[in-house]
Amino acid sequence: MGLRPRLTALATGLVALVSALLLWLGWLLVGDVAQAVPALPPGSTVRVDGITVAAEGLGEAVGQAAQDEVLRAGLVAFPLVVLAAALVSWVLVGRVLGPLHEVTAAARRLTVETLDSRLGLADARGEVAELAAGFDAMLDRLQAAFDAQRRFVANASHELRTPLAVLRTEVDVTLSDPSADEAELRRMGVVVRDATRRADDLVAGLLLLARTEGADLADGRPVDLAAVVVPALSAVRVEAGHRGLRVQVRTAAAPVTGDAVLLERVAGNLLENAVRHNVTGGWIEVVTGTRDGCAELCVVSSGQRIDRVDELFEPFRRGPVERTGATPGSGLGLSIVRAVVRAHGGTVSADPVPGGGLTVTVRLPT
Repeated sequence: MGLRPRLTALATGLVALVSALLLWLGWLLVGDVAQAVPALPPGSTVRVDGITVAAEGLGEAVGQAAQDEVLRAGLVAFPLVVLAAALVSWVLVGRVLGPLHEVTAAARRLTVETLDSRLGLADARGEVAELAAGFDAMLDRLQAAFDAQRRFVANASHELRTPLAVLRTEVDVTLSDPSADEAELRRMGVVVRDATRRADDLVAGLLLLARTEGADLADGRPVDLAAVVVPALSAVRVEAGHRGLRVQVRTAAAPVTGDAVLLERVAGNLLENAVRHNVTGGWIEVVTGTRDGCAELCVVSSGQRIDRVDELFEPFRRGPVERTGATPGSGLGLSIVRAVVRAHGGTVSADPVPGGGLTVTVRLPT
């Protein structure tokens, strides 16, 4: 049976039990009260319900007659009360469970294409209203997640299409040239190598982003943000020197608990972005320390003017530069930074530098 018949049966059973108990108590009380009639002179008789009764048995006869009358009335009223209780219970339970049936029906109709539908139960009250509001909020989160997934898949497929197109074009052009010499083949090999390297970097970034986004760290160890900055600086020092960038480092102890490899990737991504999206002869400033009970890593750099910094944390966003094959990187750097920081229970924010550039601040619990 469904919930409605079971609740109706339960309510009807309780009403029947209480009614039977009240009928039994009334039957007992009426008999006791009727037996307390005044005493009559001995030898006299009284007629009770058309029956002549001696004075000595008057109380017992009146009590028996009263109990019989209560029993006759109760046997008529009892099924009527039980039937009324069943009908009222059925109606009330149906009204209470109606919104639940709407939630169930909406869940069954739910597909990827109908995530924009909402219950909107304006007449619901109490816990049912909370359930409906929670269900609508869940649909909002699901729709946002599916929309983000669609955008991510579309952008990823677009990004992967570029190196694959380069590979196919280079191979087709070289194979269609019957006079291709060793130099031409070497040139094709270099292009193919660069395209495969770019595709490999993109796939690695996607895997890291999928592994860290929305995940919680199972095992954390003491890590100092000042220490993870050192290898990250070493990795970009050559490129920074070629572009004439001035790098200023001010590190203080910033102890946290987390994954040292992932936190080193955070520092590396921030510094790579600071170098690649800088201007020739610009500057970079790296600061670590603690403030308000949190460890901080702040990377400030010069560069082009950025108006919408919030979009930089979305996958495949590269600031003011065009997404072309000449631009190094996959556009996943800040997305990976945000995912790793959230996995460590921290926050990351970005602010434009007056005149051009970007400030990215990572805050993690100490």
